[in-house]
Amino acid sequence: MYVYRIVKSEKRTEDLSGMGAFRAGGRWNDKGTYVLYTSENSSLAFLENLVHFDAGETPEDLYVMEISVQNENLIFQIPDSDYPRDWLNTDNLACKRLGDQLLSDHKILGIKVRSAVNQSEYNILLDPLFPGYHDLIKVVNVVNVPVDMRLT
Repeated sequence: MYVYRIVKSEKRTEDLSGMGAFRAGGRWNDKGTYVLYTSENSSLAFLENLVHFDAGETPEDLYVMEISVQNENLIFQIPDSDYPRDWLNTDNLACKRLGDQLLSDHKILGIKVRSAVNQSEYNILLDPLFPGYHDLIKVVNVVNVPVDMRLT
């Protein structure tokens, strides 16, 4: 299985630590929980980043990381019936609690969740503290992508 991540600098293309989510939190985790947010395809990864850029501050270039996940059976897909009510609300604490709970015991490599940006596609949230994580997750390709200025 391959997943994709977009970063703003070439230096960050080697970082699989989940430190950004640890420091800032995300839709599916509170601050203090390590999570590496990835997407099932590069275009979704791009969209997931685009919604966070302030107008006029979109970087000129981004870097697409293609990441190999060795055992997709270790990825748990949250059933639609288990999504918290109003899960599209970015401040929904129930989403954070669910993500934190699923990843807290480090028994699954990650969770597969619907994208709020495009609900027909999925993001894969990886647990950097999963035993053997660095043996199962590898960056296999990095591509520099100039940002089409029509998107800014």
